[in-house]
Amino acid sequence: MASTISHLPDELLSNVFSAISDTRTRNSLSLVCRSFLRLERKTRTSLTLRGNARDLHLIPTSFSYVTHLDLSLLSPWGHGLFSTTSYSDPRLLALRLRDAFPRVTSLTVYVRTPTTLQLLLLVPWPELRHVKLVRWHQRPASAPGSDFAVLFEKCKSLWSLDLSSFYHWTEDLPPVLLANPVAAASLKRLNLLTTSFTEGFRAHEIQSITAVCPNLEQLLVACTFDPRYLGYVGDEALLAVASNCTKLSLLHLADTSSLANRRGDPVDEGFTAEDARISRATLIELFSGLPQVEELVLDVCKNVRDTSLALEVLTSKCPKLKVLKLGQFHGICMAVGSQLDGIALCQGLESLSIKNCADLTDMGLIEIARGCSRLVKFEVQGCKQITEKGLRTMTCLLRRTLIDVKISCCLNLDTAASLRALEPIRDRIERLHVDCVWNGLKETDNLVLDFDLNSLDEPCSSDPKAAEEFADYFGSNTEYEEDASKRKRQRCNYSSEADWSNGNGFWCNSWDRLKYLSLWIGVGDLLTPLPMAGLEDCPNLEEIRIRVEGDCRGRPKPSEREFGLSILACYPQLTKMQLDCGETRGYALTAPSGQMDLSLWERFFLNGIGALTLHELDYWPPQDEDVNQRSLSLPAAGLLQECYTLRKLFIHGTAHEHFMNFFLKIGNLRDVQLREDYYPAPENDMSTEMRVGSCSRFEDALNRRPIYD
Repeated sequence: MASTISHLPDELLSNVFSAISDTRTRNSLSLVCRSFLRLERKTRTSLTLRGNARDLHLIPTSFSYVTHLDLSLLSPWGHGLFSTTSYSDPRLLALRLRDAFPRVTSLTVYVRTPTTLQLLLLVPWPELRHVKLVRWHQRPASAPGSDFAVLFEKCKSLWSLDLSSFYHWTEDLPPVLLANPVAAASLKRLNLLTTSFTEGFRAHEIQSITAVCPNLEQLLVACTFDPRYLGYVGDEALLAVASNCTKLSLLHLADTSSLANRRGDPVDEGFTAEDARISRATLIELFSGLPQVEELVLDVCKNVRDTSLALEVLTSKCPKLKVLKLGQFHGICMAVGSQLDGIALCQGLESLSIKNCADLTDMGLIEIARGCSRLVKFEVQGCKQITEKGLRTMTCLLRRTLIDVKISCCLNLDTAASLRALEPIRDRIERLHVDCVWNGLKETDNLVLDFDLNSLDEPCSSDPKAAEEFADYFGSNTEYEEDASKRKRQRCNYSSEADWSNGNGFWCNSWDRLKYLSLWIGVGDLLTPLPMAGLEDCPNLEEIRIRVEGDCRGRPKPSEREFGLSILACYPQLTKMQLDCGETRGYALTAPSGQMDLSLWERFFLNGIGALTLHELDYWPPQDEDVNQRSLSLPAAGLLQECYTLRKLFIHGTAHEHFMNFFLKIGNLRDVQLREDYYPAPENDMSTEMRVGSCSRFEDALNRRPIYD
């Protein structure tokens, strides 16, 4: 008798279903038979509700096993959860949510006013442990702490709070924590890395928070390290964190100026005008007070000098450290002689990010690669002195482990140089970020470089002067000579992985495992040289993120018709794209004579996107900062309409209602969202743009179409 998968025991099928994360696959499984439907619902632990908030009375009741519930993406996006519903009494809706999802332990919700939480937690979930609040609109004129008061009053066992996407004032939270010491003591995770802050948490606020939350295991805080500001974070605040929260496994302290994630000036020397008030002794005491830390981020944005000796303490004082990110730290690796020092002694690191280190050299990179031999992820940003040779040698030494690389804002590493440096791991890398800096790259340029496997022994052998420096650096280091001899014996293993089709021993030219690609490009530049720079063969690339940054005002009209999105058609598996023009600034309404407004720039950016077979697209329109407007233009709507394979379209801005109707012609489109997720989100959209009624009419028209799959 033939057996099928339906004959397997329910216990085994439950394990199979639990391992499936793709939503469409799970939905298809639930349609097979009633037993599959029951098992799928039983193993579904995460659910994101979308659709119009007025239809919440139609929420499904079969997902009673869901533990992670996201209500932050309901439309009209950004409006109060209970303000647009058809219920006369919002409390009935809150009770219905509670009954439909009784096992919720993790909740994400857009809280525009304190009333939302007051109603939602009217009958709180007894097992609620994690809450993430979202708000990009301006803080309402209410009493300080009113956004959080009901949360800590109702949820005494809350152990995780995420405010990274919630605009509030820094003085709102500490008084509420002090007024609820039991709830504060139960917190284990606190994310205060709010990206909309102009000034972060002050030193006394951090001291107050850590004092009342002694059991924190993860702490992420946006703060100010600039000593010119009152309340800056310095020695005293860092020591308070180490003494108050000794159980920390993750500590992330970032200056608010780093949260914008804007690319710096590659020509900058790397030193700021002011030094941070953080001493070497404080760093040593901080590291000594965090014996459980596994992930440490110190993005200071002000000079922290001569840190090599302090970083050496990490090895003995923080033995569990796996992830380290340093911003504006200098002297992290002295690279004098053959003995390892500084950050190179952190042998347990699996992820390392170095940002704006003014004195990091090629020899420093080589020393880091020798010491941190387990690195899976490496990021380098704003380091002026490193070159292609040093990075190439580093990737050779880390060939067996390194699969995630980011190279940004380094003067000597344009796109072609960065990709050449990564050639030894080209067949292994899975995630990559590079800046699109072409430096006169033309189609006729020959970018195929020969890389002999002998260079594993002397990475700079092609340059006599560099080879001499390399020999002087390593000297008679016996350990390195033994490593070189071992690599010679393993050369046959490397040979099997290289592309020997032409018999010369070059590395493989295909990026076989690359699945995610991130690009930065300046406004006005073209994307078309990307394949010629070395990324022409990416057979498994699934997702790409492109960030366009710069000021359009005053720039001449581009000489080419399109930005170059059509060249991405050479990647056969590409289905997801994030096109972020949010940091592109220009004229939204009228431009001076001879200059382009943003609608023409959008036409330039989006021309050719219809040639791609995208399933998901996130698009951030350019903005006019003077009027705080980020709106989809008519040319952009017309060009996005040509993406006939789209299933999900998320526009991080607003749009006119008749522009949105263009998307009804995309037959596969199932999910469309408008999000003004930038601060400050407009309080009142213009009368001709998307309103509550406009969103409702569009969604009704979208849902009336037949769904074939």
